[in-house]
Amino acid sequence: MTPHPADLDERDLLAQCRMTRGRTSGPGGQHRNKVETAITLHHEPTGLRAQAGERRKAEDNKRVALTRLRLLLAMQERSERSEIPSPLWTSRSRGGKMSINPKHADFPSILAEALDVLAAHGWEPRPAAELLGVSSSQLVKLVKLHPAAFTAWNQRRAEAGLRPLR
Repeated sequence: MTPHPADLDERDLLAQCRMTRGRTSGPGGQHRNKVETAITLHHEPTGLRAQAGERRKAEDNKRVALTRLRLLLAMQERSERSEIPSPLWTSRSRGGKMSINPKHADFPSILAEALDVLAAHGWEPRPAAELLGVSSSQLVKLVKLHPAAFTAWNQRRAEAGLRPLR
């Protein structure tokens, strides 16, 4: 099985992307108007696009754009997983609770795994949580750490005729 795109290391993920540089408007005065530090990553296999231009250095914007792309991939791309829970998930789960900060580099991979398992179980939290070795409430809390993912989860539940989660 191929890994989920959000799980790829930086080099492999960037190899799948077309990167463009540009300028953005906003505060920053002359520096912002002279230097093309905004970065846009176009993920060729999926057509997803992530941009960052709020930092003064192109390298910093590239890092932010890559994180945003990973989150988009985690939310929108589903894949079958050969090993559930993954070693990464297991390393973050202690006593049935998840320990991860949404700003951590591993967060998009953890979110992708949670959403992949949820999708495989009809967007129902209980069977997905049991398979992942956490409680349903822990799974809901994890997905809520990225509000757009939680909204998308509830939209998928509504499409399946299920009540929304709070």
